[in-house]
Amino acid sequence: MASWYLGKIRYQKEDENGRLKTTNEAYLVDALTYTEAEARLYGQIVTGVTDFTVTAITRMRLADLLTFEGGEKWFKAKVVFYSIDEKSGKEKKVVNYVLLNAEDITQALERITESQRTMLIPYETTDMNLTPILDVFPYEAGATEEAVPPNFRPLAEVQAEQEANA
Repeated sequence: MASWYLGKIRYQKEDENGRLKTTNEAYLVDALTYTEAEARLYGQIVTGVTDFTVTAITRMRLADLLTFEGGEKWFKAKVVFYSIDEKSGKEKKVVNYVLLNAEDITQALERITESQRTMLIPYETTDMNLTPILDVFPYEAGATEEAVPPNFRPLAEVQAEQEANA
């Protein structure tokens, strides 16, 4: 199961009049820890400037992330599932949050309805909000592996060389 972190960055950008303007942006990153989320943000963000800072990282509770072709805006939907508790016979509500991309709120609602149409239990989409998220970076196996720099050698080899020189 993915752990999603909302990272916010801040940097200075020159506007069309030549003045520096502080810009804030938000990105969603799949990571195991806050530290990994920060490292992935520094590795993934390409703003055209090299001087930016990560100002905040918060955990985002998501049950699902739905990505579709087309749709630059990211919407967060609150979906409530209704089930009957077998022991007490009372109605039970399970709240899930889903993030999806769409062009507008109407398309987002259509997409969430389409993705939930195979559900056998009743549900209701109670909230749909536009988020400030600009991009989402899911975890990709092998993408975070860095090559060992050519000047690095195994520790045993260095120790053997030091003992031979001593």
